[in-house]
Amino acid sequence: MIEHQVRVSPSSARLPREDQLAWKLAELAADPVGVRDDVAEMVVNRIIDNAAVAVASVNRKSVVAARGQALAHPSPRGAAVVGTTPDVRVSPEWAAWANGVAVRELDYHDTFLAADYSHPGDTIPPLLAVAQHVGADGNQLTRAIATAYEVQVDLVTGICLHEHKIDHIAHLAPAVAAGLGTLLDTAPEITYQAIGQALHTATTTRQSRKGAISSWKAYAPAFAGKVAIEAVDRALRGEGAPAPIYEGEDGVIAWLLNGPDASYAVPLPAPGEPKQAILRTYTKEHSAEYQSQALIDLARRMRTRIRDLSAVESILIRTSHHTHYVIGTGANDPQKLDPAASRETLDHSIMYIFAVALQDGTWHHVDSYTPQRAQRADTVDLWHRITTVEDPEWTERYHATEPEFGGRVEITLTDGTVVSDELGVADAHPRGARPFARPNYLDKFRMLAAGAVSVQEQQRFLALVQRLPQLSAAEVAQLSVTVDDMKLQVSAEGLF
Repeated sequence: MIEHQVRVSPSSARLPREDQLAWKLAELAADPVGVRDDVAEMVVNRIIDNAAVAVASVNRKSVVAARGQALAHPSPRGAAVVGTTPDVRVSPEWAAWANGVAVRELDYHDTFLAADYSHPGDTIPPLLAVAQHVGADGNQLTRAIATAYEVQVDLVTGICLHEHKIDHIAHLAPAVAAGLGTLLDTAPEITYQAIGQALHTATTTRQSRKGAISSWKAYAPAFAGKVAIEAVDRALRGEGAPAPIYEGEDGVIAWLLNGPDASYAVPLPAPGEPKQAILRTYTKEHSAEYQSQALIDLARRMRTRIRDLSAVESILIRTSHHTHYVIGTGANDPQKLDPAASRETLDHSIMYIFAVALQDGTWHHVDSYTPQRAQRADTVDLWHRITTVEDPEWTERYHATEPEFGGRVEITLTDGTVVSDELGVADAHPRGARPFARPNYLDKFRMLAAGAVSVQEQQRFLALVQRLPQLSAAEVAQLSVTVDDMKLQVSAEGLF
């Protein structure tokens, strides 16, 4: 890996294109290096994971609306929309939109946390949609996904957006544009312009994940994928982008991040070095914000040591800066303690999540979030007895070379007894007690597809996707899942 120093450059300096981060990302996308077998295997795992969470959400309100918009944009070639029959094809940017919302809706797919946050699996819907539209084969799609993950992870490693209240989709859009550059084998000049446009149009504030969180949380990454596709289309037609997009004196770093004197170190593979960042990412066993995964597992473990949960006086969660301020009491969001809060808000409240996991000993992507569950009197009482605090040790562990995203929990009972325990990584994490491997991804797919997708359709999709690098273009075109055991809901009428 090479660490690239990225800093603001005045217009008068005429920063050479070759020294700009967007150009380096474009060159990375153009590097013809092959995909390692373990990377290709993980790409397959993540496509399975995306399909699982997408079919589980096909009739949720946000997904129904996004699908309705997509179906209003049919295309003779086009791309598939999750849930619909194979003959349905829509324009690729709209397929990316609908499928991206479906993948993100339940907050249940992969994650990477470093200087910033990300869900790298959000790059897959737009790449798959364009691959289907242009007739790319499985090897091309595999290479494109490896590129997108590499760019996403490297940007998240080197540049923190969160501290400036910029949403992490600002890293997602350039990653998708770079992945499309690999997929389409475009010249670095074209990919460079597309990356600049994608970043410029997808830089938004973090309010989508603050306060009363709405369904836009699911739409935000789909928006980034859609605008990245549109940016590539414009670049292919000869249109340019603001430059230098990162380093310009009125650019992203100077005015939205650390300012004109800032310097960031972004690690990127050297020419010819395999793109393997996907191996640093991890998926979710539970449908909730990633920083709650280890704490859900810890709650399940600790409940066996407490005979009577009504005897809990208070619960203190010692955790990292990020966890405390994003999903803990450090966020100062009263909505995180509100029994009438939205699902999106509840899955960003570690107080709620820990209380339910402690009571139920399990976690469910639907049942754990119902209004009836959130408003249960004993749950509300326990929930409101939980506080979080930033612990410097856990902040250090969060930012370690091998990071940990959990915490230490101290449960004080009414008789003064303190029950304490800690967990650094989730059970499903690569370094956890039960690391997710191919059988776990298959089980997750079958569990979430049950009742919506026939066994025959499940088998067809799983057999197909597990041959991804060898798939023909015609087979890539069929890389979607039809919901045939339930009726797809139709959205309300909109403009289209």
